[in-house]
Amino acid sequence: MIQTLADALAKQGYTELTPVQQAVTEPGLETQDLLVSAQTGSGKTVGFGLAIGPTILAEDGTFGPAGRPHALIIAPTRELALQVKRELQWLYAGAGATLASCVGGMDFRDERRSLERGAHIVVATPGRLRDHIMRGTIDLSDIKAVVLDEADEMLDLGFREDLEFILEQAPETRRTLLFSATVPPMIAKLAQSYQRDAQRIATVTKEKQHSDIEYRALRVANHDIDAAIINCLRYYDAPNAIVFANTRAMVTRLTTRLSNRGFATVALSGELSQNERSHALQAMRDGRAKVCVATDVAARGIDLPNLQLVIHAELPTNAETLLHRSGRTGRAGRKGISAMIVPAKMKRRAENLLKWGKLTAEWAVPPTAEEVQAKDEERLLTDPIWSEDFSESETAFAQRLLAEQDAEKIAAAYLRLYAGKNSAPEVLSEYQDTPQRGEKSDRQPRERAPFGPSKWFSVDVGREGKAEARWLLPMICKAGDITKKEIGAIRIQPNETFIEISEPAVDGFLRAVGQDMKLENQATLTALDGPPQLGERGPRKTKRDYDRPKRDFGDKAKRAPQRDRGTPPPSKQADVAPIQPIPGAADDYDTKRKPRHKPERRDHGDALVEKRHKPKGKSEGPKRRSDSGKPPFKRNSDGGKPNHKGKAGGGKPPFKGKSDSAPRGGKPKGNAKDTSKRFTPPGGKSKSRKGGNTPPRKGR
Repeated sequence: MIQTLADALAKQGYTELTPVQQAVTEPGLETQDLLVSAQTGSGKTVGFGLAIGPTILAEDGTFGPAGRPHALIIAPTRELALQVKRELQWLYAGAGATLASCVGGMDFRDERRSLERGAHIVVATPGRLRDHIMRGTIDLSDIKAVVLDEADEMLDLGFREDLEFILEQAPETRRTLLFSATVPPMIAKLAQSYQRDAQRIATVTKEKQHSDIEYRALRVANHDIDAAIINCLRYYDAPNAIVFANTRAMVTRLTTRLSNRGFATVALSGELSQNERSHALQAMRDGRAKVCVATDVAARGIDLPNLQLVIHAELPTNAETLLHRSGRTGRAGRKGISAMIVPAKMKRRAENLLKWGKLTAEWAVPPTAEEVQAKDEERLLTDPIWSEDFSESETAFAQRLLAEQDAEKIAAAYLRLYAGKNSAPEVLSEYQDTPQRGEKSDRQPRERAPFGPSKWFSVDVGREGKAEARWLLPMICKAGDITKKEIGAIRIQPNETFIEISEPAVDGFLRAVGQDMKLENQATLTALDGPPQLGERGPRKTKRDYDRPKRDFGDKAKRAPQRDRGTPPPSKQADVAPIQPIPGAADDYDTKRKPRHKPERRDHGDALVEKRHKPKGKSEGPKRRSDSGKPPFKRNSDGGKPNHKGKAGGGKPPFKGKSDSAPRGGKPKGNAKDTSKRFTPPGGKSKSRKGGNTPPRKGR
């Protein structure tokens, strides 16, 4: 290993390399392209930093003056790119490296200036790097190594065209290293196109993934999701924790809820600017915030040193996302907990996610309020403060407290102050399995207890008066000074409503209503001698009852009796003799009797042309007349459109019946699209008109 890089590892506290770091630094791979698949949190960033060292460093392990970049690192997200830059800064600090970043959301002018000053290594996102290449602000002619970090994620995000464009601009003599958690067919195809005899390195073990992460599936009632998250945060009390949600709206809601409960919380989602996202992560690293509520934008590559707890407030869409979310903890040998909040309606989905991800989780319930309080007391007893030395002023004040108060009272006051610094735990409901989709519930419906002896009253407002139980019930309770428990059935009729009141509450009800028996809306209340006779009315109709009923073919007994196919059906007109075909005229009969579902297409032919012999100077168009001899339409004096039904000055057009000379079915209408034959006035050329059947105007 190069000495400058070995010194940087020792200074950072590395005693041994991870499996992926050992694999990429094997002798003989210094000049080969690599296709590496390793699980998240395995130290891939330091791994490819060590792998490209022999390619970009001089023999003495240092860099020369900064100029055009020698190495290009491409990452899918802004946070991951900036994190890679921080890792490579301490790794190549002894080599005198100058690093630059090209990340979307940052100031383009600042990035251009840093590239003009020179950089040895450039860390970028695909979209922003392509912008720099197209604008000519970066020169890739001296690139010796290109690293694609989380290549599968970049392809999933739609950066394939950008990656192909960038790789085509880099020199062909470069080394290309692809690092990915998985190697789908798209990654393999990309490797074949842009790598030369790549060495395949796989450190992912299918039998055991995330061995440093403890998976827990916590069953909760559907309405206790937020309470379960609060109890988990309080019980584990991790220095850093991430709560994952699926949508930005859920991130905003959870951030507000946890902040109101006293948790130091930040949000991380795609709707935030790059500056806000950077401040959120820096607050987590500095300890100013302990909880980060994030979408899946933070599931790739984010490394927080003290992250010990990952909570899935909403289940991810697939097992791969579950692995990457959980991989934010348990990194580089550290232990972590991945807790899935599983409401009753999502139990089957959680089981499928664990099955597809080949993960084993411990099924349990979230910590209860008593368990959280017991954990607080345990932390108090094991707090390192008991083994520390105290100053003279602190000791003097302690003696003063002992002189004024009892020791037990002082301890109880300290316990209350200690517990007051944290949010109070939530009381969870008892978990009960609910039937999943496609399953039937085994629970029996709850039987309703009998109402007991009662008395019936009548109110002179019914369905026609817009009476509804939702406003009748509170009105009766207010007028009679009773609760809804003393009211039994409410039966709304067309003109009155019957109300059942418990017999022990009748006397107080009548005193509160008064002798006039009037309610607040001037409705009159009347006492009945017995239960009303409601009859066989049935429930009120809904909108579905007015839909067209479907034909029921299930009950064959309700069908009409089948006729004997040998006998003809009864005729509706029994006194009319059946039509007898004329001998020798069968063809003509068949021509006239066409089936209705296949009407004959008639060729209008000359029907659009009507020749007339008029003296010259008159261009009056043809007029169709009915059997009565009157024209069907009358024109206005100004030559406007004919009067139709519903307009002033006109009436209904006469019935278009068959004339003596008209063919069967009446004279067909003209077709405006048929330009084969038009009306030609005497002595003039034919003119195209809007309607093929529209008569021309009179000439002057």
